[in-house]
Amino acid sequence: MTTVLQLGIRLHDMRAGTLAERAAWARGQGFSCVHLALEKTIPGFVMSPGKLTAGLGKHLREVFSAHKVDVAVLGCYKNLAHPDPQELRKIQENYIAHLRMAKALDCSVVGTETGAPNADYHYEEACHSEAALQTFLHNLAPVVEAAEHFGTLLAIEPVWNHIVWNPQVARRVIREMASPNLRIIFDPVNLLSMENYMERERVIGEAIECFGEYVEVVHLKDFQIKEHGLAAMAPGTGLMDYKPLLAYLKQEKCGIQATLENTRPDNAVTARKYLEELYAEL
Repeated sequence: MTTVLQLGIRLHDMRAGTLAERAAWARGQGFSCVHLALEKTIPGFVMSPGKLTAGLGKHLREVFSAHKVDVAVLGCYKNLAHPDPQELRKIQENYIAHLRMAKALDCSVVGTETGAPNADYHYEEACHSEAALQTFLHNLAPVVEAAEHFGTLLAIEPVWNHIVWNPQVARRVIREMASPNLRIIFDPVNLLSMENYMERERVIGEAIECFGEYVEVVHLKDFQIKEHGLAAMAPGTGLMDYKPLLAYLKQEKCGIQATLENTRPDNAVTARKYLEELYAEL
């Protein structure tokens, strides 16, 4: 089989325009797929379960199909550890609506990060506590059940300053939920912090070992160290060495969709070509 890396982009990283214009620009810049966050991409769109109809999904599918662009991930990045029960229920309903609409959109993956045990979704030490993890697992369960019901995939994205913060915790969540419809979005930079970025090869290696078999989509960005901490940026403009990761993808994840993050309209093509050239050399 010919090795393939399907590179995409977050649609809201394209320059401002209509959904169709952004889809056309993404294809014109050489991307085959996109990460779609509706609130960040459609001007004035406010997410609510009642708006996420099959009709909207079919319309979106037609828009992207017309420009030969696939929706790799439908993003729903809400806080599944929200402490207010009423707000939490609204959040869970939003996830379930995304999973339902994903079928009409012909998108297999609804993506999420994993939250924080506070209302405004900020990092605190409690994010890494057993209590926070148990809350997340409990609140995640009905969403995973919905994914199984609709035949779609829910993919969690481990992030150092959220509840699922390292490779070991991510593997534990996957195994405790024990669902074939729960997968992982692998963003290597999101597992890094000021405490571990000097050991990034070890961290990324552990991630591949712990949850590599469950990775459904990859996010690719770079980082530099700034005064305030890690600053994310376009691939090829920071400290990341992508060769070990790309070698793994080439060997074990042929055909996987990988979306670029933190690009700008003026550097997205350069970032794409940089990754494609590295991939080709391996």
